[in-house]
Amino acid sequence: MFIELMSLIESRPLTITVSALGEGRIRVNVVPQALAHDSKANEKIGHANKVKIAQIPESAIHALTTPLSLTGTPEEIDAELTQQLTAFVDSHRGLQQSVDQAKQQIAEAIKAIEERDKARSKSKSATTTKVQETQSDEKSEGAKTAADNLSLFDPGALPANQA
Repeated sequence: MFIELMSLIESRPLTITVSALGEGRIRVNVVPQALAHDSKANEKIGHANKVKIAQIPESAIHALTTPLSLTGTPEEIDAELTQQLTAFVDSHRGLQQSVDQAKQQIAEAIKAIEERDKARSKSKSATTTKVQETQSDEKSEGAKTAADNLSLFDPGALPANQA
């Protein structure tokens, strides 16, 4: 029994209960416990990225704690327990791998968005600086050009006391 459960026990605590139901029947429950980090991946997404990055569905996170419940006679439980535990652990391990993979993809997506936003910010500031320099150069050149092109017929060409 514990050999089959070992890979699940390594990743999360389990609660095992056995109860008598009467008429020679028992119920065995194997309940994986929730861990604090199970839902942390969705918290990393943040409000700004919720539109850009899909969250891990709560149902998938909740499924990590889905129990196994077997009811039957002690003989039936003994005959089926190993096979049921193996299937249960395989299912949970596959689900945990999927959730872990989703967490990794979320982390990579957040990093990519942050890097893209940082690059855009640098690009915008560089473009803004270049535009400001160009405008500054044009203004100084424009002032020279206007002064060089003044004519006697321009109202601004005459001193204020002669106009």
